Amino acid sequence: MKILAVSDQVVERVYTLANNGHFKGIDLILGCGDLPYTYLEYLLTVLNRPLFYVPGNHDPDFNPRDERSKADGGSNLDLETAVYNQTLIGGFGGSVRYRPDGTNQYTQSEAFQRAYQMIPKLLVNRIKYRRALDILISHSPPMGIHDDNDQAHHGLKALNWLLGFAKPRYLFHGHTHFYRNNIAEFDTIIEETRIINVYPYKVIDT
Repeated sequence: MKILAVSDQVVERVYTLANNGHFKGIDLILGCGDLPYTYLEYLLTVLNRPLFYVPGNHDPDFNPRDERSKADGGSNLDLETAVYNQTLIGGFGGSVRYRPDGTNQYTQSEAFQRAYQMIPKLLVNRIKYRRALDILISHSPPMGIHDDNDQAHHGLKALNWLLGFAKPRYLFHGHTHFYRNNIAEFDTIIEETRIINVYPYKVIDT
């Protein structure tokens, strides 16, 4: 399955690439947060492929009655799971809290409480499909993996726990912006999981 994963930065060139058929063959679009929902909606419309996404710390609080708080036609997977083309996908939005009133920001303890809410869905998957997840999408990276030195870009320990519990084949995330061409900064394998920082966009063939 070929995936277009995006996060954090609108890339003007992507509009042209999508419109000119550059992403032909893409099966699925995954959004890892901090992008205008109009950007995600454009990709969904032009590529005509399913969209799953999670909110980032610069996205609005989700309100099902407010069209501005969601990507029309896409599925917000925050703390949810879905099945697409026999692939199990889960989502975990937000980042570590660095402002008292920050939207989609959580202390490490709050992030753990959110992660525990996924346990029933993951157990159902394990019973039904003999595995909990194939792909986990998040905004933040796990603690100590692709995170940065400043407080706002520390990873979430709850994601490390989720990786150990659900054992997905892939974790796609955004939030940290690395510009150097060092593969260790955006592509790391930890036990069963390949962790990829998709900023600002990447095409991954699973």
